[in-house]
Amino acid sequence: MKFPLSWLKYHLETEASLAEIAEAMTMAGLEIEEIDNPAEKFGEFTVAYVKEAEKHPDADKLRVCTVDTKDGEKTIVCGAPNARQGMYAVYAPLGTYIPGLDFALDKKPRKIRGVESHGMMCSAKELELGEDHDGIIDLDGEWEVGTPAVVALGQDDPVLDFEVTPNRPDWLGVRGIARDLAATGIGTLKPLKDERIEGNFPCPVQIELDWPEACPVFMGRVVRGVKNVESPDWLKKALTSIGLRPINALADITNLISYDRCRPLHVYDLAKLSGPVRARRGAGETDRFEALDNKEYVPAETHCVIADDAHALGFGGVMGGTYSGCSEETTDVFIESAWFDPLITRATAKQTGIESDAKYRYERGVDPASCREGLDYATRLILEICGGEASEVVIAGETPAKPADIEFPIAEVKRLTGLDLPRAEIIRILETLGFEPQGEGDVLTVGVPSWRMDCSQKADLVEEVARIHGFDKLTAMSLPKLPGRREAPATVMQLRARYARRALAGRGYGEAVTWSFCETSQAALFGGHGEGLALDNPISSELDVMRPTALVHLLSALQSNADRGQTDARLFEVGPVYLDDTPTGQRLVAAGVLRVDANRHWAGTRAPDVFDVKADVEAALAAAGAPVASLQTVAEARDWWHPGRSGVMRLGPKNVMAEFGEIHPRILKALGVEGRVLGFEIVLDAIPQPKKSNGLKARAPLDRADLTPVRRDFAFLVDKTVAADALIRAAKGADKAMITGVTVFDVYEGQGVPEGQVSLALEVTLQPREKTLTDEEIDAIASKVVQKVSGATGAALRG
Repeated sequence: MKFPLSWLKYHLETEASLAEIAEAMTMAGLEIEEIDNPAEKFGEFTVAYVKEAEKHPDADKLRVCTVDTKDGEKTIVCGAPNARQGMYAVYAPLGTYIPGLDFALDKKPRKIRGVESHGMMCSAKELELGEDHDGIIDLDGEWEVGTPAVVALGQDDPVLDFEVTPNRPDWLGVRGIARDLAATGIGTLKPLKDERIEGNFPCPVQIELDWPEACPVFMGRVVRGVKNVESPDWLKKALTSIGLRPINALADITNLISYDRCRPLHVYDLAKLSGPVRARRGAGETDRFEALDNKEYVPAETHCVIADDAHALGFGGVMGGTYSGCSEETTDVFIESAWFDPLITRATAKQTGIESDAKYRYERGVDPASCREGLDYATRLILEICGGEASEVVIAGETPAKPADIEFPIAEVKRLTGLDLPRAEIIRILETLGFEPQGEGDVLTVGVPSWRMDCSQKADLVEEVARIHGFDKLTAMSLPKLPGRREAPATVMQLRARYARRALAGRGYGEAVTWSFCETSQAALFGGHGEGLALDNPISSELDVMRPTALVHLLSALQSNADRGQTDARLFEVGPVYLDDTPTGQRLVAAGVLRVDANRHWAGTRAPDVFDVKADVEAALAAAGAPVASLQTVAEARDWWHPGRSGVMRLGPKNVMAEFGEIHPRILKALGVEGRVLGFEIVLDAIPQPKKSNGLKARAPLDRADLTPVRRDFAFLVDKTVAADALIRAAKGADKAMITGVTVFDVYEGQGVPEGQVSLALEVTLQPREKTLTDEEIDAIASKVVQKVSGATGAALRG
């Protein structure tokens, strides 16, 4: 929301400086984003007087000017054809930055065809104040040399731009901003000069409400005999200052009131209306119309349409149509001032993709009591600027009721904020904001103004008092310390997420936080979105379903990093994914991605592979408390993983804890990701809950440090189709008490190995518990290993 300082002062009587006003706005919750202050931008530019303008001795198109400036008399060489003796111009001294040319003048005089030039006289384009660059600015009237150029040019009006919170639509009008600033004590709110205009003849247009839920009140009147002229300078300047393009008087008046009072209006050419004007539901193809954005729309039954007997005239509260718009030939107009339901207005705008100032205000909740005030304000301006004669007002429906009164114990301010304010100050703040506190005791009955639909409870009033008094005045106090040692409790899932984060960060991954939504086409790449997970009101068309995997945005982020030169990024995220809309349909996952790129290193290079990412998964699972030693690894990953370069880790045949491997090239191409990418997704919910202990279970004896582990090697011939993990698991199961580790240390194919088979060499580690193992005991365990592996996999001990 933008507004110039002069516009604010039309409503606020204040002597405060720009800095003081900005500070007051910020402390009152109106967060300023930018201040465009011409006095700072053009601070170096001043008024100068041209005493003489002689032809340059060596250039026909140049003039040598003797100029009185704030820095004394200067010689300036000028190429403008209108440079002449006796004119007042805008002077830029040496070293000044020229915004329209995007460069700074040299700090030393520059010779132009042999004559030194000490500065510059500027055109409007060079100051970005217009497109005229054929000549320098020729100021009207007489000016004192050294006067700031912004004053002489009428540009000394700073423009403030601030962020409007969704619950404060009254801030979308300058009047509402002035009201809040008056409450801070920085000025006084000026009374409105609006007068009720009754009209001189009956309104010839009838209004009908066929859908009162969407439009509960609709007011209008006719003004006949108008001339849709060019707007006066003050109106054009006001609109231009906030970035609006002046169109004509009728359009400009409605735009002005929208920004001044947060009261959207619409003006129709009366000659183009046929029959009553009504607010109703859309009727599909028969209502097709061209809107003011020059696009055609087909109103649906859920859209509120303003129509007459012959045409759909526009979307109520969103945008009007071109058919009934006003032109220079318009002589009679019908002014619409209505109130439209915020939810229906927003839904209509989202479904049609229309963005407009009216929609932006109605969807937040325009003051329903402002319909008549806005109508009379527009009538008065039209009569003043365009002439004509106004009819009586015709009204259909009833104005929605204002918010209910609030019973407000004054002590709530101190209880909730710690601020010990006098009763009179609390009442002053509320009254200045437009509330109506009544009562003599400690409990007030507070009437809520119609423009504050967001206030419905005591805490809302406390917030208003604290906001205006100043949150910076709140005393910082620590909560009293409770006796004993207390730690914030964490759930099992919170601990799993915490430990998984630490493990992945320790393995070189950087944490990312991405959207829980994604695009339908993206979800389809990963099996599609679950039932009931399409969003009815998405924040963006590219985020219209709940994500089925966390990989989708991580892959996009990985490519974004690569586009910016970060090709070795490793990213992970711990967050939710969504399978369906049931209570059990949400899962907490830890997902990660990295590129298959070999980093340059003096010791050699090696690109990461599926086994590296498998190790990352095992580390994260172990940290999160999963029984990693009991997990099976099988090549059963879903179709967005690369076949042969991916797998799953599961506990039993159904409980899949993680998928890992290389992402399928088809997925990468669809997402615009270049190169090969490894990834993983761990389902933290799938980790079994820790068993509860009663504290009576005997602990296993600790290994004796003086007992050396025993290692034995075994070489098995096994079919190539058998996974090495099956042999490892079988060997571990031969003696769970003694065998503490099994690893594959050699894989051999070739001479001596039958075709279709492979030789796998296992190292089995035995850890004595109470005494050194004898050869007979070791041989017995070795026999169990051979029997177990052979029975589970069909492998044979290689001779």
